[in-house]
Amino acid sequence: MRLTWVQPEDLLPHQLVQGRAEGVDVADVEDRWRRAGGTADAPVSGASDKPATAELRELARALLAELDSRTPAWTPPVIPVLDKLTGSADLSERVLNAWLGRAAGNLLGKPVEKIPREGIREILEISGQWPLTQYITAVGVPDEVQAKWPWNRRSKPTSLREVIDGMPEDDDLNFAILALQLVERHGSALTTEDVAQAWLGELPAGRVFTAERVAYRNLLEGVDPLQAALVRNPFREWIGAQIRTDAYGWTRPGDRMAAAQLALADARLSHTGSGVDGALWVAAMSAAAMVLDDPREVALAGLEVVDADGEIARAVRFGLSLADAPLDEALDALHSAYGHLHWVHSVNNSALTAYALTAPDFATGIGRAVMGGWDTDSAGATVGAVLGAVLGVPAEWSRPLDNRIATSLPGMNQVAIDELAARTVAAATSDEGERRG
Repeated sequence: MRLTWVQPEDLLPHQLVQGRAEGVDVADVEDRWRRAGGTADAPVSGASDKPATAELRELARALLAELDSRTPAWTPPVIPVLDKLTGSADLSERVLNAWLGRAAGNLLGKPVEKIPREGIREILEISGQWPLTQYITAVGVPDEVQAKWPWNRRSKPTSLREVIDGMPEDDDLNFAILALQLVERHGSALTTEDVAQAWLGELPAGRVFTAERVAYRNLLEGVDPLQAALVRNPFREWIGAQIRTDAYGWTRPGDRMAAAQLALADARLSHTGSGVDGALWVAAMSAAAMVLDDPREVALAGLEVVDADGEIARAVRFGLSLADAPLDEALDALHSAYGHLHWVHSVNNSALTAYALTAPDFATGIGRAVMGGWDTDSAGATVGAVLGAVLGVPAEWSRPLDNRIATSLPGMNQVAIDELAARTVAAATSDEGERRG
């Protein structure tokens, strides 16, 4: 068995990429690795084809430790003091549509997760589904195209239009549900240790990926939760934390500062830098989506919790600037600017998310997020949550969900979406009362 995202020989090439991105001189480490017979080509899907020899694996461990010692110190951001946004929207309706939209957007992207942009386009064009405005179907996709671009292995049985029966299990929804549970248990007192305890107690290790899997392993090895993101973790600026923070905003409607504080406690368990900034943006944006009426304004309101000159802020502004560009031109521009990043990096996916949020309607927006060809299900989920909250979720998208979500969290499988929404509103109302008191 080749376990992904944790083998030293697989982590090292990614750590070389991350080190260079942070301005670290890694040339000597790369040279030692190559001379010993290692490859510096980072495995796109998390594991190389063959395991390393014992000697090469031990060298990889040593070189990872060396690179850790060179990593620039990271200081958690200070969340700015921001006025609470207000609006006249019905919170119950917004929250329900945010849950529905997150599920629908995620489900749209699941069959083509890991397929690059050109493959997604070939599948959709040959079957008359381009541009994408409905759940994806295999009908009309020739066998040779399906062989060339195989559907996501885990998602094919549950996520194509012809087989959808409720919302299938996915980490993007597991984490949203877990975030709600954390707020219910701890409220504004949530700490990173609380998040770590919840992971170990309730998340199967095999259902977390990239930075989360590394942090999970570090926790099991006794690493302090506040250091778990910093040990042998080349994925610390990828999208993982960003998919965990919507519910922090939903439970703090209009209060971007409070939402971002919760998100920071969660995100720093596994991420640093742009990985944390992306999580803060999504949390604050989700809070804004509970009260504002323009998705573009929601995206900009979320940016006020992060460094205005940071990579996430620049990426979001770039994505928003493409609002009036034709689809192909916009996607070309995004890939020209950010195509060098891994498909689950936070920066490229934030730019794509921002562009998708400029869409005129729900279907167009989540379709853009998937056609962009990066983290299709995660970008679709974030876009779906915001557009769902602000614009509503059409019945053709919500009906196949059948008001239920499969999840690997204990005691939560096939949980009703309207139950989650009611609990979210209750958590928001309870917190508001506590803060007033």
